[in-house]
Amino acid sequence: MTKIDYKKELETASRGMIMIHDHVLLIRLLIRMLVRKVHLTHAGMIVYEPASDTYVLSVSRGGHGERIPENFVSFSKDHPLIRIFLQREYHSIIVGRGALLAEDLNRLIWQESVIECVSGMRELLHQVSDQMVTLNSIACVPAFYRRELLAVLLLGPKKDAARMEQEELDFFAALASDVAMAIRNARLFENLKYEVDRSRNMFIQTAIALGSAIEAKDSYTHGHTERVTRYSLVIARQMVAMGLFEAPPKFFDNLYIAGLLHDIGKIGIPESILMKNDHLTPEEFEIMKTHVTRGADILAPIKEFDGCIQGVRSHHERYDGSGYPDGIKGEAIPMIAAIIAVADTFDAMTTDRPYRKGRSRDFAVEEIVRLKGSWFHPNPVDALIVIYKQNIF
Repeated sequence: MTKIDYKKELETASRGMIMIHDHVLLIRLLIRMLVRKVHLTHAGMIVYEPASDTYVLSVSRGGHGERIPENFVSFSKDHPLIRIFLQREYHSIIVGRGALLAEDLNRLIWQESVIECVSGMRELLHQVSDQMVTLNSIACVPAFYRRELLAVLLLGPKKDAARMEQEELDFFAALASDVAMAIRNARLFENLKYEVDRSRNMFIQTAIALGSAIEAKDSYTHGHTERVTRYSLVIARQMVAMGLFEAPPKFFDNLYIAGLLHDIGKIGIPESILMKNDHLTPEEFEIMKTHVTRGADILAPIKEFDGCIQGVRSHHERYDGSGYPDGIKGEAIPMIAAIIAVADTFDAMTTDRPYRKGRSRDFAVEEIVRLKGSWFHPNPVDALIVIYKQNIF
């Protein structure tokens, strides 16, 4: 049998742990590695579950009939196999070799100097011995982060029935220490992701509520924000599929929210202008144009809206620089705004307005294509053409 380089294996395992933020996956990979490399009949790990304040045998690997079913056994903090590691007076006596070994238990049970040190030690050792027999484990290795017991590694016999050498026990103890740190870090990432997702969901619900506030003031916008958002997402996905655009991280999240809020600034526009049943005068149109800057100003104090503000402020900019509010042109127009501009125009042209009936979809697409490269960025227009031909809208 090839001799194992335990130092190298520990370094490899430690490097791998840094990259994995799912603590269950992490433990699965480690247990599989131990069974294969050390040639154990089986191995498992009891892991602390904060939600239930218990320890659960969550991962187990080995030959058929050897390993214990995962999640089949749970242990309270008063369970002998857990208590012997949790209570420092027991732990300091038992794990001098970095692990609790079945072969050491009988010697310890009848070692009077040990038994006399701690009340109830002999009874506890008997209970632990019985549990290790039940679990078919010859060694238990605790995984501590500081003073917190996060896991216990259960090791079955070697396939050749050889005893555990101290070099192996040192490896298991060092590995368990790294596992504890990795479990803690993975759980921190999991908790962070949960909080981010929860915050993101609350954030999106806030955006939807704000979008509803626009619709409550302007009857024309009823359904408009939802359609523009949907059209924008479809156009953006088509652009990616066609290789016209490489979406940065969170682009689709930001596009979704910007679509919902692209007209949020209309909250500050007088209803006499919003609800007018005729074309706006030049003076009224100048007031209407301020809805993009008003919208950006409304969202600016909230950090979570940073990725969306460009879409709100710039969706009326034109590719040739003739748009508003800043007169930027070409590639200087943020893509999030360029996409919303096409979606917004398509919906505006095909929807009834107070002063005119909506035009046909064919007409809207033809008009947008005609203005490709002057009013509109070419890429969202090219995506719109493909989508329209496929009748996706």
